[in-house]
Amino acid sequence: MSGFVSFVGSGPGDPELLTLKAVDRLKRADAVLFDDLSSGPILTHARAGADLVGVGKRAGRPSPRQDHVSRLLVDYALEGGRIVRLKSGDSGLFGRLEEELVALRHAGIDYEIIPGVPSAVAAAAACGIPLTRRLTARRVQFVTGHDARGTLPEDLDLAALADPTACTVVFMGKRTFPALCQTLMEKGLPASTPAILAEAVGTPDQEVTRSTVADLASDLAQEIGTRPALILYGPLADI
Repeated sequence: MSGFVSFVGSGPGDPELLTLKAVDRLKRADAVLFDDLSSGPILTHARAGADLVGVGKRAGRPSPRQDHVSRLLVDYALEGGRIVRLKSGDSGLFGRLEEELVALRHAGIDYEIIPGVPSAVAAAAACGIPLTRRLTARRVQFVTGHDARGTLPEDLDLAALADPTACTVVFMGKRTFPALCQTLMEKGLPASTPAILAEAVGTPDQEVTRSTVADLASDLAQEIGTRPALILYGPLADI
């Protein structure tokens, strides 16, 4: 019989933000296939003797192809036992979850999805602010900053992203934010719109930089660094 796969959202990196169900699945897993941002202290919850396999993807770095990761996941599951696919944040948010689900379904392998703390929510908490504001930010939108080629997606809803009354969170957007910002300002987004760069959220290297969209775009055009980051902009609270 084939094994069973648990897709586990590990949150932003702080092991204390793991859910009880996530910890349970890690303790019982025969193998854990983990992303880069789900490594470190989080893996201390894995069962002793479990196979720990890094399959993470990082922008600008050599990474395993998605079809290879999906095939590896299927191969482990076909050997039987309990498999954990450990993904950062919540696996359903820009986590390439769909490709791996399709591979399991085609192979006839059962699975479950265990949600994790979304990195966008953790970033707002790290900044000490809410993502919504009762009178000025009634809408939150999440968007990826790059497509499969690593460039700014061409099919973005620019009118929505330039809406000054929405709180926008850009995932994986440090490289492309200068170009995105220029386009959004041309669409009417004020250059003075508050912006936050939240880097390495939930880790000891966490750093939060408050700025404006124009100033942040200028800074990122010169240096983006290596830390994973989210960009938040819009009517952000300043509490």
